[in-house]
Parts: sequence; C-alpha cells; structure tokens
Amino acid sequence: MNYQNLKLEMHGRAAVLTVTRPAKLNALNHRTLVELHRAFEALANDDSVRAIVVTGTGEKAFIAGADISEIRDQTPLDARHFSEHGQQLMRRIETMTKPVIAAINGFCLGGGLELALACHIRYASENARLGLPEIKLGIIPGFGGTQRLTRLIGRSRALEMILTGEPVNALEAEKYGIVQGVVDAHEVVEHALSVAQRLASAAPHAVSAILETVDKGLDMPLDQGLGFETARFALCCATEDMREGTAAFLEKRKPAFTGS
Repeated sequence: MNYQNLKLEMHGRAAVLTVTRPAKLNALNHRTLVELHRAFEALANDDSVRAIVVTGTGEKAFIAGADISEIRDQTPLDARHFSEHGQQLMRRIETMTKPVIAAINGFCLGGGLELALACHIRYASENARLGLPEIKLGIIPGFGGTQRLTRLIGRSRALEMILTGEPVNALEAEKYGIVQGVVDAHEVVEHALSVAQRLASAAPHAVSAILETVDKGLDMPLDQGLGFETARFALCCATEDMREGTAAFLEKRKPAFTGS
C-alpha cells in the first residue's frame, strides 16, 4: 500500500511506521489520519507482523498535534466528525492484538500525545515535550486525551496538564508514568525497535491474549475480569506454542514460537 504521509519499514517481524510531514512537524491532517487507520488495519491483518513501532520523522517532533489549519474553519458538525474519526483511530491502535510502541522524539502535543497514549508502551527521547495544549486554542482534546491521560496518571495531574496546556519534559513524563523510559534522542527508535523485536519473538497467542485481557478487563468488575482472564488462559493452553514454550523451559533452550 502506498502512503503520502507515512513510511512503513519492516525489521524482521517488527514494523516501524513513521509519520512523514516534517514541514508541519508531522501534524495530523485528515489525510494522515486516514492513512494511519489504513496502515493499522493492514498491519493487524498481516500475520508476518507481530509488533509495531510508531514514530515521527526527524528529531523535532513525534507528532506536534492536529493540523490547526484544518481545524480553524470547521463547523461544529465538522468538528464532531473530526473528533470521532480521530477517536476511532486511537481506539483501533489501543485494541490492536499486536504490541504498539511509541518512540517519541521532540514535540508530542495534542493529537500526537493522544496517539501516543493509545499505544501500549511509550519511550521518549531526552528532548521530548509532551502536552495537551488545546485550551490555548479555546478547545479541548478531542481524540481521547481527557479520558486516557486521566486514567493513566490520575485526575489531578491530568487536570493540571489539560487546564494549563503546559507540556512536561521527558523526565517529568517518566515520573508521571506517561512514558516507560527516557533514552538518547538518537536512540529512541532503535530502543523501541529492540523492544518490539523481543515482543515479536514471543508467543503470538499469549501476546494477543494479554493485550485483550488488559484492555477489556479494565472496563469490567474484578470478578468478571478474573473470569475473562481464566478463559483466555485456558485458550492459550490449547496452543502448540504453549507446548513448545513449556518444553523449551524444561529442556533449557530458547523456544521457537510459530503462532500455532
């Protein structure tokens, strides 16, 4: 599939998906949103892909937000559709049954942070700045930022960031729990890719079961979530990968998971 604003590269079973609008600091316009949705659908259906890294081209920006030039003239109905489209993309990423890792370089603002929050794991470069500055435009986050950031770091921290619109640096983001690690600006993609390749070598059924169980379980009462976990555990025990993994452990060798 050909993309105008994205670049897709394969590194074994790990894909690196890069937003390529450097002149606009990789801002999310309508076309980019459409291309991202198509790309994640294609990656979800490609059995050769087992993990995904998302990043932005260059060191200045991961994604600097939504494209303000498109937002400025929107009617309320246009804005509703734009928000719904963005939320659908973020939910598509969040519900992927393959790990999605954000490699955050430079500015990660507005829709960029909302996309990163939808990823399963996030690493930031030392020069990263993360925030939701929509209030400075007289609007609010519309791609899930008010919901995911609050669930991730708590009500008060999230409200401070959203109400002030002020970004935090990489170390603050790590302290808050927004990102799981801070690495050198020249190494953030490489670091994320190394994690993605490690996850890509794991048993696919177990990986997808973990992602699905955590995602759905968060919206369930504990007893129901535990029941869902038990059901997925049982399904994993019906796979050839479970037999391979347990045999490899007992035989003191590295497992070779096939996804069967």
